[in-house]
Amino acid sequence: MLEYLRNAAEKPVAKILISILAFSFIGWGVAEWIFSGTMGDNTLMRVGGHKVSMQQFNMEKSRELAAMTREQQRATYADPALTAALNASVLGTIASQQMAQNRADDLGFVVTDGRIAREIREFPEFQLNGRFSTYLFSDVLRNSGYSEADFADVLRGQVLRQMVLGSMVMPIAVPKFAVLAAYNARYATRDIEYATVNFSDYKVGTPTDDQLREYYAQNPQVVPEQRTASYVLVPAKMDTPDTYDAGYTLAQRVEDDIISGDALSVAAKKHDAKFVALKPFAKGEKISDSVLTDAMIAKIFAMDEGTESEILETKQGFVIIRLDAVAPEHNAEYASVKNNLIADWKRAEQKKQAYVRANEILVDLNQNNKFNGKSATVTRANGAPIDVLAAAFNSPINTNLIVPTNNAFYVLRVKSEKMPTTDKKRLDALRSELIKASSAYTLDDYNSFLKRTYPVKVNEKVYNRFFK
Repeated sequence: MLEYLRNAAEKPVAKILISILAFSFIGWGVAEWIFSGTMGDNTLMRVGGHKVSMQQFNMEKSRELAAMTREQQRATYADPALTAALNASVLGTIASQQMAQNRADDLGFVVTDGRIAREIREFPEFQLNGRFSTYLFSDVLRNSGYSEADFADVLRGQVLRQMVLGSMVMPIAVPKFAVLAAYNARYATRDIEYATVNFSDYKVGTPTDDQLREYYAQNPQVVPEQRTASYVLVPAKMDTPDTYDAGYTLAQRVEDDIISGDALSVAAKKHDAKFVALKPFAKGEKISDSVLTDAMIAKIFAMDEGTESEILETKQGFVIIRLDAVAPEHNAEYASVKNNLIADWKRAEQKKQAYVRANEILVDLNQNNKFNGKSATVTRANGAPIDVLAAAFNSPINTNLIVPTNNAFYVLRVKSEKMPTTDKKRLDALRSELIKASSAYTLDDYNSFLKRTYPVKVNEKVYNRFFK
């Protein structure tokens, strides 16, 4: 069994299982820090009963950085958003790995030194002319920053996690009746009739002012919250240590002047920095500014009016942002949107008239069995408008109904259903699809079990100390 898991773990699915395992952050309470004596506790995270130290975090982060190109490393160091994303990725990797390893410990799995030695000898990177090379082994480890003991521990953890997660690669048999039921549901056809009542078929006049006001009272237009901000940019070559340090020192001087009461524009002019005043913008609105990142814009919407940010790092240099004004969300004045309301009112009136006509057709169909609709044999994907198809297969046979859409109402009659003939190729493909889906459901359930059994808790005090 263990040999099967070991072999299966080489497959792509097994290699990504750990990264799929999600986790949630649950902060430790302030009371615990005060009353439990954790002031000197540098534990960054707990996974179940296992503590994760900053040293473990830094080792994993160094490995992920080492796997990047030099350009990616520079971009990560220069962009706070990329740095934050890397930190979150490292925490996720550690937590996911530790949950699986905790499970291996609870199940009593053991990996002997002999097993580790055999695994090491079989690494292609450590072989020369088909045989294990001590020189290659030492050279690769030295370049990767591992000691032999560290590498053995990492490998032991990987094998233990493979024992826990390898079974997820094993296919789950799907009963024949389930495959046939899914096959019939997917490939069955239905005979329908439907009539189209387009909104545009109905002409309406120009509304009066009273009609528009009444319509606007029922359908007000909301102006979203808008924020006005400005910032100072101290340019610097972020990948060059000397200019980085000089730029940061200058940014600190700018910050000191702002704290002393200078406006951003004044402080920027004193130190030959760049001052930029942004036009008011709403959350989610596209801003044509090459300096502001998504993370910085999000920060603007988390700031209080009249406050400045700390010194922020960007690819272009150091930035200090000020939130100048906040215009709260409010309903637009009637006069400012009156002209735009006319088209909306006309469409609403057309929709009302179309619905009346659709109901007349439906009543005639139900009471008198009279229907002048279009006949069609449809599948779940073809033969009629998509909304009609969805309604046709979600309704019982001999059902009559109205299907609303954005531009029309459809009056639909579901007449009969025809089961598909058996196509072996389609049947086999569907069986494979269901097997994969069953494995995914099992993985989701197991993932939820691991998160419940080994909850992840991040020490917010330590996290903020190092990352905020």
